[in-house]
Amino acid sequence: MTITAVRARSVRVPVATGISQSTRALGQRDYLLVEIETDSGDEVGLGITYVGTAGGRAAVECVQDVLSGTLLGADHTAITDLWARLYQESLMQGRRGIVVRCIAAIDIALWDLAAKHAEVPLATLLGGRSGWVPGYASGGYYRDGDTDRPGTVREEIRFNQSLGFTDHKIKVGGLSPREDADRVRAALEVIDGRGRLAVDANNAYRTPAEAIAATRVLERAAGDDGLWWMEEPLSPEDTAGHAEIARAVETQVATGEIHQTRWEFLDLLTRRSASVIQADAAVLGGVSEWLVIARTAQSFGAVMAPHWHANLHVHLVAASENGLVVEHFAREKGIFNLEEILTEESSLAYGDNGVYVPERPGIGWELDETAVAEYAH
Repeated sequence: MTITAVRARSVRVPVATGISQSTRALGQRDYLLVEIETDSGDEVGLGITYVGTAGGRAAVECVQDVLSGTLLGADHTAITDLWARLYQESLMQGRRGIVVRCIAAIDIALWDLAAKHAEVPLATLLGGRSGWVPGYASGGYYRDGDTDRPGTVREEIRFNQSLGFTDHKIKVGGLSPREDADRVRAALEVIDGRGRLAVDANNAYRTPAEAIAATRVLERAAGDDGLWWMEEPLSPEDTAGHAEIARAVETQVATGEIHQTRWEFLDLLTRRSASVIQADAAVLGGVSEWLVIARTAQSFGAVMAPHWHANLHVHLVAASENGLVVEHFAREKGIFNLEEILTEESSLAYGDNGVYVPERPGIGWELDETAVAEYAH
């Protein structure tokens, strides 16, 4: 049972016109697609990762030139051993960044293949539950030319509610704390005590003191409802600063979406920098590494609320005792637009303030080859 082929492609999918977060405007998203074939059947393992607003071609080259040689001829069932070999063999090219995202896509493809061979969903293979998993509606981006920002937030929260979500997240940090406080109040007016609101700063604040001051402004705006969490107030490298914020504010701190490998997360956890860990399997090194991090986080009393990739993370949250919630983006928002390249039949089902573990074997996603060809990059 050996790997006979490793294919890598990239796509560039445009996002909704004129949207931004606190630190940059967004116009497109590059995804890396990795497919793995073996000599043990017709099944193909599919791994996908978001590379960034650029970098798709570089990721394809990385898989082909740096990583595929380690895979060809290897036993595809030895997934964790392969992860260690891939990491070791790529030490000279980079122990973080795009190389680790490429390892993630490969590892995800291997787990998808393993679950397909077992003829069960990935969650089941990992010992997890089936059915409903808690989720929340993500969004709240800034929009160019918006003359009524609180009104735009109200409209989006109502849309989320129409899809069955009661928990929500919006962006902050792109405006003054006072202006963002108006948006927080607007969101909570619509939520009306029937759900929770998290806020995401995307590394907007320059110092812990600035982040603490901004968080307190938002906390006052939230009043008795409170905030679910404050996400990424500082640069991800500033774990000490996040720990300082966590000690100073009432709202729990969330971070980890850009962190990679168990070693970065160990630093995050030992410093008590966050109690909500947003580990993204498609960023940090794959399913294998995510499971290591989730168990480590559990020993620190932290919960897992993974970033993006709901189609993948629904399985991992379902299989983790400390899995809290899955981040969901409605396709209609045109923001996290992975499902633009998936078949309609393999789109993730959602409702009742959550998402549902797919019943299909593997991860459950399937490429729409027409869309892949349209967005090929």
